[in-house]
Amino acid sequence: MSMSSHRKSFAALLAAAVVLLGVSVAGAAEEVVVIPPPDIDETATSGTETAIFAGGCFWGVQGVFQHVKGVESAVSGYTGGEAKTAQYETVSTGSTGHAEAVEVRFDPKKISYGRLLQIFFSVAHNPTQLNFQGPDRGTQYRSALFVYNPQQRKVAERYINQLDKAHVFQQPIVTKVSDAAGFYPAEDYHQDFLTLNPTYPYIVYNDLPKIENLKSLFPADYRSEPVLVGKIKG
Repeated sequence: MSMSSHRKSFAALLAAAVVLLGVSVAGAAEEVVVIPPPDIDETATSGTETAIFAGGCFWGVQGVFQHVKGVESAVSGYTGGEAKTAQYETVSTGSTGHAEAVEVRFDPKKISYGRLLQIFFSVAHNPTQLNFQGPDRGTQYRSALFVYNPQQRKVAERYINQLDKAHVFQQPIVTKVSDAAGFYPAEDYHQDFLTLNPTYPYIVYNDLPKIENLKSLFPADYRSEPVLVGKIKG
């Protein structure tokens, strides 16, 4: 399995700490923030809707949305750059314009875009961190929303303004809202990574707490059986 050096280094250091120092990895690297729902939301329509969320390493963001009721698929990938540079090792240089992102297809009659935003901002990542999340550094780990229609943009921008005015976070939100241009699925070994690698140190420390926070804060939206890319392909 190929992955950039920062994740290898983090995993190695964390594993060493556990063995040598008995350090517990049960706690989240970032504490969850309880936030209100958006003041406005999309009107539910029939069919499937698509949205793209970028919030650091896509392993955890994908894992969170795969456990949300109403989500029909959540695919890790790259967006913001050109198709020819949409490969993990190239994106990891931080020079492609791409962000690690997750394309979410959902049933708006079961889960609204606004509700997905609430989960994204409170559970999936920290929206106040500029071009990094936890141990990951670079513009490829930026916080961003890529919208498919004017309604999504309106809901997203209004919600960011609402949360900033309410000062629910200690720092201003840095999440950028852009039109969706192109989404390129990541390599197969990145798909379903959280579910397939539950004991991987990076996942244990950074991402499994997000699933527990989702279950705790959004019990009505949580499902224990995730919708996996592998199952969809199969």
